[in-house]
Amino acid sequence: MEDNKIRIGITQGDINGVGYEVILKTFAEPAMLELCTPIVYGSPKVAAYHRKSLDLPTNFSIVESAEDAAPDRLSIVNCNDDEVKVEFANPTFEAGHAALAALEKAVEEYKKGLIDVIVTAPINKHTIQSKDFHFPGHTEYIEQTLGEGEKALMILMKNDLRVALVTGHIPVSKIASVLNKELIKEKLRIFHRSLKLDFDIEIPRIAVLSLNPHAGDEGLLGTEEQDIIIPAMKEAGEEGILCFGPFPVDGFMGAGGFSHFDGILAMYHDQGLAPFKALAMDEGVNFTAGLPVVRTSPAHGTAYDIAGKGVASEDSFRQAIYVAIDVYRNRQRDLQARSNPLRKLYYEKRDDSDKLKLDSTTEAEL
Repeated sequence: MEDNKIRIGITQGDINGVGYEVILKTFAEPAMLELCTPIVYGSPKVAAYHRKSLDLPTNFSIVESAEDAAPDRLSIVNCNDDEVKVEFANPTFEAGHAALAALEKAVEEYKKGLIDVIVTAPINKHTIQSKDFHFPGHTEYIEQTLGEGEKALMILMKNDLRVALVTGHIPVSKIASVLNKELIKEKLRIFHRSLKLDFDIEIPRIAVLSLNPHAGDEGLLGTEEQDIIIPAMKEAGEEGILCFGPFPVDGFMGAGGFSHFDGILAMYHDQGLAPFKALAMDEGVNFTAGLPVVRTSPAHGTAYDIAGKGVASEDSFRQAIYVAIDVYRNRQRDLQARSNPLRKLYYEKRDDSDKLKLDSTTEAEL
């Protein structure tokens, strides 16, 4: 592959949901092919079925590997048995197996360097479960397979609204017992670094949400703020991380406080996602921060209720493509800047002339 465009590996997700619909609608626009080289990991037969059922104009090529993908065309790598059956709006284990096979192939080719980033279409978290996939979702699977020992952070975003989660896919009954000072500091560090590296924000400001209503009302409604969250924020601040709060989520989101910050750290899944999706559902993006791989997905799920009807919006998926491209480019620029750093310059204090010296220069060489 000789083109310089970013190679985006796209997993098909659940074939009975809206995954193929939003993929095909996104790349029906020729301008998208000018931005990237898209490679779908899935089934050409299933893609053709969706295209015909939904009367979509998108053309694609069938390739053996991303290595064979043309830079100006949507390509599909076949990962499934040709007999796989599409049943719109019906969660089946056959569809789950097909989704997992596509995901595994994308991960394999990413490790070989054949694709640059991964964008995942929505899966059904129940039907995809198997001996090879025992994770609550994409994020945890990718953390284990491509994380290289790093920890992942889920960030839901639209433009300058970025919501990260301390805890992800865990039962609400376990949230308070899982939260601790070290976990919150870890997430703050990852968030801070991602805002700088992935989004090119020089001095990020992070708002931290409280766990309890009204931020615990000084212990009346809970002590996690005083015992865990505030001490974690104080120690993170000593590391140079600008974090503020903890804020009660209702007033903070309702009054628009979020607009004054570069990122918001929520304590648990629905605390962050409920207000986020109310504000940004149609164009929201799920970005997995903290890992070497750039991975994004649309902020919506399989949407069985509208699957096969042709009414699904591709806006969120298109934005997931855009974010993957932007983050990848930001990381490449950072790598280039660090590969050839300027030599350190300083003033020699013993030199009354204030003459600028190179660090490699000694008085004996002058």
